[in-house]
Amino acid sequence: MDIPAAIDLNKTLLARIIAGLFILLGGGTGPARISVELHRSIVRVLRPAESAVRRLIVVLVTITGMKAPPPRPQAQSRSVPSGLARTGEEKKRQSFPLFDPWQRFWRHRPAKKAPAALPRIISLTDEGLRRLRESLDAPAPADKKAADISPLNLLRRLEAVIGALENLPHQAKRLVRALARRQNVPKLKFRKPLRPGRPPGHRQKPRLEVDHVLSECEWLARNALPPNTS
Repeated sequence: MDIPAAIDLNKTLLARIIAGLFILLGGGTGPARISVELHRSIVRVLRPAESAVRRLIVVLVTITGMKAPPPRPQAQSRSVPSGLARTGEEKKRQSFPLFDPWQRFWRHRPAKKAPAALPRIISLTDEGLRRLRESLDAPAPADKKAADISPLNLLRRLEAVIGALENLPHQAKRLVRALARRQNVPKLKFRKPLRPGRPPGHRQKPRLEVDHVLSECEWLARNALPPNTS
């Protein structure tokens, strides 16, 4: 199998998918708030897309046999007044996450009973009946989950994915350096970038194009062989 060609093909597909999500958000100049439904729809595609990009980076590291470069000297920190915000080029873009988020397993606990919405009626006096009548006539509280939310976090994640796709070799170097640093942490339990089992965003029954791309990238990451140096 031509793995470099497979990387290029999946990279092109992912770039098209991410561009579509970016357009849904108005290309960075859209509304300041978006609906929860739109946010959830984008996350359903963005999460598996991030997993697929992460696996392409792992494949690139594997087939090239990339080694960790010598540690870079620590740059001297500049003193910036705490009250000043960074502007222009000084703003740092969100880095693409190179490691899968690990699943946390916990025992299911029965949900606690919600407190009664109606006031307690101690006695059937005029005051108690008045409080009951007011509580029944009051409008229902607005659902906080249904309120519009900011798309800023999604835009940052999309920009990070786009930056990673545009320069996969740089992301591969970042991963190699991160793996080398993790080897020096004795108490670290998980050192590999890909978690065991299903990748984040995996669906048992693929419904979208990104689901098929993630399955392909997952297979490449698990079956790519290092170069033969013998």
